[in-house]
Amino acid sequence: MSRTTASLTAPLAPGDIVDVVAPGFRCPPENLAAGVEFLRRQGLVPRVPPDLFGDDLLCSNSDAKRFAQLRRALTARDSRAVWCVRGGYGAIRIIERLRALTPPRQPKLFIGYSDATTVHWLLNQHWKWPSLHGPLLDRLGTTTVPEAEREELYGVLFGNLTEVTFHDLEPLNAAARRRRVIEGPVCGGNLTVLQSLLGTPLQRRPRGLLFLEDVGERGYRIDRMLEQLLQAGVLRNLSALVLGAFTGGREADGGNLGPQTLERFAHGQSIPVLRGMQAGHGEYQRPVFLHTPARLTCGPSASLSISTPRFARTPGRKAGRT
Repeated sequence: MSRTTASLTAPLAPGDIVDVVAPGFRCPPENLAAGVEFLRRQGLVPRVPPDLFGDDLLCSNSDAKRFAQLRRALTARDSRAVWCVRGGYGAIRIIERLRALTPPRQPKLFIGYSDATTVHWLLNQHWKWPSLHGPLLDRLGTTTVPEAEREELYGVLFGNLTEVTFHDLEPLNAAARRRRVIEGPVCGGNLTVLQSLLGTPLQRRPRGLLFLEDVGERGYRIDRMLEQLLQAGVLRNLSALVLGAFTGGREADGGNLGPQTLERFAHGQSIPVLRGMQAGHGEYQRPVFLHTPARLTCGPSASLSISTPRFARTPGRKAGRT
Protein backbone atom coordinates (compact mmCIF):
# COMPACT_ATOMS: atom_id res chain seq x y z
CA MET A 1 0.00 0.00 0.00
CA SER A 2 1.20 3.50 -0.67
CA ARG A 3 1.71 5.65 2.40
CA THR A 4 0.78 9.25 1.76
CA THR A 5 -0.75 10.49 5.02
CA ALA A 6 0.81 12.65 7.67
CA SER A 7 2.98 10.72 10.11
CA LEU A 8 2.69 10.47 13.86
CA THR A 9 5.95 10.94 15.71
CA ALA A 10 6.15 7.36 17.00
CA PRO A 11 4.13 4.50 18.40
CA LEU A 12 3.28 4.79 22.06
CA ALA A 13 5.88 3.58 24.52
CA PRO A 14 6.01 3.10 28.30
CA GLY A 15 6.29 6.45 30.05
CA ASP A 16 4.34 8.37 27.39
CA ILE A 17 1.76 10.89 28.57
CA VAL A 18 -1.84 10.35 27.44
CA ASP A 19 -4.25 13.26 27.81
CA VAL A 20 -7.71 12.18 28.98
CA VAL A 21 -10.63 14.21 27.60
CA ALA A 22 -14.43 14.17 27.82
CA PRO A 23 -15.80 16.20 24.89
CA GLY A 24 -19.21 14.54 25.24
CA PHE A 25 -20.88 12.93 28.25
CA ARG A 26 -19.37 12.22 31.65
CA CYS A 27 -19.05 8.76 33.15
CA PRO A 28 -19.32 7.57 36.78
CA PRO A 29 -16.20 8.43 38.82
CA GLU A 30 -15.42 4.74 39.32
CA ASN A 31 -15.40 4.18 35.55
CA LEU A 32 -13.02 7.09 35.07
CA ALA A 33 -10.74 5.71 37.78
CA ALA A 34 -10.80 2.27 36.15
CA GLY A 35 -9.95 3.76 32.75
CA VAL A 36 -7.04 5.70 34.23
CA GLU A 37 -5.80 2.55 35.91
CA PHE A 38 -6.00 0.74 32.54
CA LEU A 39 -3.59 3.30 31.07
CA ARG A 40 -1.23 2.93 34.03
CA ARG A 41 -1.17 -0.84 33.61
CA GLN A 42 0.14 -0.31 30.08
CA GLY A 43 3.01 1.76 31.44
CA LEU A 44 1.43 4.99 30.17
CA VAL A 45 1.05 8.19 32.17
CA PRO A 46 -2.57 9.41 32.17
CA ARG A 47 -3.09 13.15 32.55
CA VAL A 48 -6.60 14.02 33.72
CA PRO A 49 -7.64 17.68 34.06
CA PRO A 50 -8.72 18.40 37.64
CA ASP A 51 -11.88 20.01 36.23
CA LEU A 52 -12.62 17.27 33.69
CA PHE A 53 -16.22 17.07 34.89
CA GLY A 54 -18.31 20.09 35.86
CA ASP A 55 -21.80 21.53 35.81
CA ASP A 56 -23.68 21.49 32.50
CA LEU A 57 -27.22 20.85 31.36
CA LEU A 58 -26.27 18.01 28.98
CA CYS A 59 -22.54 17.38 28.74
CA SER A 60 -19.57 16.52 30.95
CA ASN A 61 -18.74 20.20 31.46
CA SER A 62 -19.43 23.62 30.00
CA ASP A 63 -18.63 24.23 26.34
CA ALA A 64 -15.79 26.56 27.33
CA LYS A 65 -14.19 23.99 29.65
CA ARG A 66 -14.53 21.09 27.22
CA PHE A 67 -13.06 23.14 24.38
CA ALA A 68 -10.15 24.34 26.51
CA GLN A 69 -9.36 20.80 27.67
CA LEU A 70 -9.47 19.34 24.17
CA ARG A 71 -7.43 22.21 22.72
CA ARG A 72 -4.74 21.77 25.37
CA ALA A 73 -4.67 18.02 24.78
CA LEU A 74 -4.35 18.30 20.99
CA THR A 75 -1.68 21.01 21.13
CA ALA A 76 0.37 19.85 24.14
CA ARG A 77 3.96 19.13 23.11
CA ASP A 78 4.67 16.61 25.87
CA SER A 79 1.79 14.15 25.37
CA ARG A 80 1.64 11.38 22.77
CA ALA A 81 -2.09 10.67 22.55
CA VAL A 82 -5.55 12.01 23.40
CA TRP A 83 -8.10 9.47 24.64
CA CYS A 84 -11.83 10.06 25.12
CA VAL A 85 -13.47 8.86 28.32
CA ARG A 86 -16.94 8.48 26.84
CA GLY A 87 -19.08 9.35 23.82
CA GLY A 88 -22.68 10.50 24.13
CA TYR A 89 -23.17 14.05 22.92
CA GLY A 90 -21.33 17.34 23.00
CA ALA A 91 -18.46 17.49 20.51
CA ILE A 92 -20.52 19.33 17.91
CA ARG A 93 -21.03 22.19 20.38
CA ILE A 94 -17.29 22.93 20.48
CA ILE A 95 -16.15 21.85 17.03
CA GLU A 96 -16.41 25.31 15.45
CA ARG A 97 -13.93 26.65 18.01
CA LEU A 98 -11.57 23.80 17.19
CA ARG A 99 -12.01 24.40 13.47
CA ALA A 100 -10.83 27.98 13.96
CA LEU A 101 -7.48 26.79 15.37
CA THR A 102 -4.33 26.53 13.32
CA PRO A 103 -3.54 22.79 13.22
CA PRO A 104 -0.42 21.90 15.18
CA ARG A 105 2.50 21.03 12.93
CA GLN A 106 2.92 17.56 14.40
CA PRO A 107 -0.09 15.18 14.53
CA LYS A 108 -0.79 13.09 17.60
CA LEU A 109 -3.05 10.11 18.09
CA PHE A 110 -6.70 10.84 18.95
CA ILE A 111 -8.73 7.84 20.17
CA GLY A 112 -12.48 7.44 20.63
CA TYR A 113 -15.70 6.63 18.82
CA SER A 114 -19.43 7.45 18.80
CA ASP A 115 -19.74 11.21 19.53
CA ALA A 116 -15.97 11.47 18.90
CA THR A 117 -16.80 10.96 15.21
CA THR A 118 -17.16 14.75 15.00
CA VAL A 119 -13.56 15.23 16.13
CA HIS A 120 -12.32 12.42 13.87
CA TRP A 121 -13.97 14.15 10.91
CA LEU A 122 -12.26 17.46 11.70
CA LEU A 123 -8.86 15.80 12.17
CA ASN A 124 -9.14 13.59 9.05
CA GLN A 125 -10.88 15.86 6.55
CA HIS A 126 -9.62 19.29 7.63
CA TRP A 127 -6.35 18.80 9.53
CA LYS A 128 -5.32 15.73 7.48
CA TRP A 129 -4.35 13.81 10.62
CA PRO A 130 -4.76 10.05 11.03
CA SER A 131 -6.81 9.00 14.06
CA LEU A 132 -8.08 5.85 15.74
CA HIS A 133 -11.74 4.88 15.92
CA GLY A 134 -11.34 2.74 19.03
CA PRO A 135 -12.80 1.86 22.43
CA LEU A 136 -13.45 4.49 25.06
CA LEU A 137 -11.63 4.53 28.38
CA ASP A 138 -14.72 3.90 30.51
CA ARG A 139 -15.15 0.55 28.71
CA LEU A 140 -11.49 -0.42 28.77
CA GLY A 141 -11.48 -0.02 32.53
CA THR A 142 -13.98 -2.86 32.84
CA THR A 143 -13.32 -6.60 32.63
CA THR A 144 -15.77 -7.19 29.77
CA VAL A 145 -13.38 -6.46 26.89
CA PRO A 146 -12.37 -9.69 25.07
CA GLU A 147 -8.69 -10.47 25.51
CA ALA A 148 -8.11 -10.79 21.76
CA GLU A 149 -9.46 -7.26 21.30
CA ARG A 150 -7.17 -5.91 24.02
CA GLU A 151 -4.12 -7.57 22.47
CA GLU A 152 -4.91 -6.17 19.03
CA LEU A 153 -5.33 -2.71 20.51
CA TYR A 154 -1.96 -3.04 22.26
CA GLY A 155 -0.39 -4.07 18.97
CA VAL A 156 -1.54 -1.02 17.02
CA LEU A 157 -0.82 1.43 19.84
CA PHE A 158 2.69 0.22 20.56
CA GLY A 159 3.77 -0.33 16.96
CA ASN A 160 3.76 -4.13 16.96
CA LEU A 161 1.10 -4.41 14.22
CA THR A 162 1.39 -2.71 10.85
CA GLU A 163 -2.21 -3.29 9.81
CA VAL A 164 -5.59 -4.54 11.03
CA THR A 165 -7.57 -6.86 8.77
CA PHE A 166 -11.30 -7.49 8.86
CA HIS A 167 -12.01 -10.86 7.23
CA ASP A 168 -15.27 -12.46 6.08
CA LEU A 169 -17.05 -9.27 5.11
CA GLU A 170 -20.48 -9.83 3.54
CA PRO A 171 -21.06 -8.28 0.10
CA LEU A 172 -24.49 -6.64 0.01
CA ASN A 173 -24.78 -5.75 -3.68
CA ALA A 174 -23.58 -6.80 -7.11
CA ALA A 175 -20.68 -4.34 -7.11
CA ALA A 176 -19.34 -5.87 -3.89
CA ARG A 177 -19.62 -9.43 -5.21
CA ARG A 178 -17.36 -8.71 -8.19
CA ARG A 179 -13.72 -9.57 -7.57
CA ARG A 180 -11.69 -6.39 -7.39
CA VAL A 181 -9.30 -4.53 -5.09
CA ILE A 182 -9.99 -0.95 -3.99
CA GLU A 183 -7.36 1.17 -2.27
CA GLY A 184 -7.94 4.40 -0.38
CA PRO A 185 -8.25 5.85 3.11
CA VAL A 186 -11.09 5.01 5.48
CA CYS A 187 -13.23 7.79 6.95
CA GLY A 188 -16.45 7.96 8.90
CA GLY A 189 -17.76 6.52 12.15
CA ASN A 190 -21.17 6.93 13.71
CA LEU A 191 -23.97 7.45 11.19
CA THR A 192 -26.12 9.70 13.41
CA VAL A 193 -23.16 11.95 14.21
CA LEU A 194 -22.15 12.22 10.55
CA GLN A 195 -25.70 13.17 9.63
CA SER A 196 -25.53 16.00 12.18
CA LEU A 197 -22.58 17.51 10.28
CA LEU A 198 -24.57 17.99 7.06
CA GLY A 199 -25.04 21.65 6.23
CA THR A 200 -22.22 22.71 8.57
CA PRO A 201 -18.76 23.98 7.54
CA LEU A 202 -17.40 20.53 8.44
CA GLN A 203 -19.31 18.82 5.63
CA ARG A 204 -17.09 17.28 2.96
CA ARG A 205 -17.39 14.88 0.03
CA PRO A 206 -14.71 12.40 1.03
CA ARG A 207 -12.87 9.99 -1.23
CA GLY A 208 -11.94 6.42 -0.45
CA LEU A 209 -13.93 4.15 1.84
CA LEU A 210 -16.72 5.25 4.18
CA PHE A 211 -17.17 3.24 7.39
CA LEU A 212 -20.50 3.53 9.23
CA GLU A 213 -21.93 2.12 12.45
CA ASP A 214 -24.74 3.01 14.87
CA VAL A 215 -26.74 1.92 17.90
CA GLY A 216 -30.39 2.06 18.90
CA GLU A 217 -31.74 3.32 15.56
CA ARG A 218 -34.90 1.83 14.05
CA GLY A 219 -35.06 0.88 10.40
CA TYR A 220 -36.78 4.01 9.12
CA ARG A 221 -34.28 6.26 10.92
CA ILE A 222 -31.32 4.39 9.42
CA ASP A 223 -32.89 4.69 5.99
CA ARG A 224 -33.59 8.39 6.43
CA MET A 225 -30.02 9.15 7.49
CA LEU A 226 -28.51 7.17 4.62
CA GLU A 227 -30.82 8.86 2.15
CA GLN A 228 -29.82 12.27 3.48
CA LEU A 229 -26.13 11.46 3.10
CA LEU A 230 -26.83 10.24 -0.43
CA GLN A 231 -28.89 13.26 -1.48
CA ALA A 232 -26.41 15.67 0.12
CA GLY A 233 -23.67 14.27 -2.13
CA VAL A 234 -21.55 12.81 0.68
CA LEU A 235 -21.36 9.44 -1.11
CA ARG A 236 -20.62 10.91 -4.54
CA ASN A 237 -16.82 10.51 -4.58
CA LEU A 238 -16.60 7.29 -2.57
CA SER A 239 -15.15 4.03 -3.82
CA ALA A 240 -17.00 1.79 -1.35
CA LEU A 241 -19.15 1.73 1.78
CA VAL A 242 -18.27 -0.68 4.61
CA LEU A 243 -20.63 -1.21 7.54
CA GLY A 244 -19.78 -2.04 11.12
CA ALA A 245 -22.12 -2.95 13.95
CA PHE A 246 -25.70 -1.68 13.86
CA THR A 247 -27.05 -2.77 17.23
CA GLY A 248 -30.35 -2.29 19.04
CA GLY A 249 -33.06 -0.41 17.21
CA ARG A 250 -35.94 -2.74 17.98
CA GLU A 251 -39.24 -1.90 16.31
CA ALA A 252 -42.47 -1.44 18.26
CA ASP A 253 -43.41 -5.08 17.57
CA GLY A 254 -40.06 -6.33 18.82
CA GLY A 255 -38.59 -6.97 15.39
CA ASN A 256 -35.48 -5.43 13.89
CA LEU A 257 -35.61 -3.92 10.40
CA GLY A 258 -32.04 -2.61 10.51
CA PRO A 259 -30.40 -5.47 8.54
CA GLN A 260 -33.08 -5.42 5.83
CA THR A 261 -32.89 -1.63 5.61
CA LEU A 262 -29.15 -1.75 5.02
CA GLU A 263 -29.55 -4.48 2.40
CA ARG A 264 -32.20 -2.50 0.48
CA PHE A 265 -30.05 0.62 0.53
CA ALA A 266 -27.03 -1.35 -0.70
CA HIS A 267 -28.96 -2.77 -3.67
CA GLY A 268 -29.54 0.75 -4.97
CA GLN A 269 -25.87 1.75 -4.93
CA SER A 270 -23.37 1.47 -7.77
CA ILE A 271 -20.37 1.30 -5.43
CA PRO A 272 -19.58 -1.83 -3.39
CA VAL A 273 -21.39 -2.03 -0.05
CA LEU A 274 -20.26 -4.61 2.49
CA ARG A 275 -20.93 -5.30 6.16
CA GLY A 276 -19.38 -7.28 8.96
CA MET A 277 -16.68 -5.03 10.44
CA GLN A 278 -16.42 -5.82 14.15
CA ALA A 279 -16.34 -2.18 15.12
CA GLY A 280 -18.80 0.23 16.62
CA HIS A 281 -21.17 -0.16 19.57
CA GLY A 282 -21.23 -3.95 19.42
CA GLU A 283 -19.60 -6.57 21.63
CA TYR A 284 -16.34 -6.28 19.68
CA GLN A 285 -14.80 -2.85 19.15
CA ARG A 286 -11.76 -3.56 17.04
CA PRO A 287 -9.49 -0.60 16.19
CA VAL A 288 -10.17 1.19 12.91
CA PHE A 289 -7.52 3.65 11.79
CA LEU A 290 -8.96 6.56 9.83
CA HIS A 291 -7.12 8.53 7.15
CA THR A 292 -4.44 5.88 6.63
CA PRO A 293 -3.92 3.62 3.57
CA ALA A 294 -6.40 0.76 3.29
CA ARG A 295 -7.12 -2.07 0.85
CA LEU A 296 -10.59 -3.53 0.29
CA THR A 297 -10.81 -6.89 -1.48
CA CYS A 298 -14.28 -7.46 -2.90
CA GLY A 299 -15.77 -10.78 -3.95
CA PRO A 300 -16.79 -13.99 -2.18
CA SER A 301 -13.93 -13.78 0.36
CA ALA A 302 -14.10 -10.06 1.04
CA SER A 303 -11.73 -8.39 3.47
CA LEU A 304 -10.51 -4.95 4.50
CA SER A 305 -6.92 -4.30 5.60
CA ILE A 306 -6.17 -0.94 7.20
CA SER A 307 -2.61 0.24 7.77
CA THR A 308 -1.51 1.75 11.04
CA PRO A 309 -0.21 5.33 10.61
CA ARG A 310 3.21 5.93 9.19
CA PHE A 311 5.35 6.35 12.28
CA ALA A 312 8.35 8.68 12.13
CA ARG A 313 10.59 6.93 14.61
CA THR A 314 12.14 9.01 17.34
CA PRO A 315 15.76 8.07 18.26
CA GLY A 316 16.04 6.30 21.58
CA ARG A 317 12.39 5.22 21.73
CA LYS A 318 11.46 1.56 21.69
CA ALA A 319 7.92 0.38 20.96
CA GLY A 320 6.42 -2.02 23.44
CA ARG A 321 4.36 -2.27 26.60
CA THR A 322 4.74 -3.42 30.13
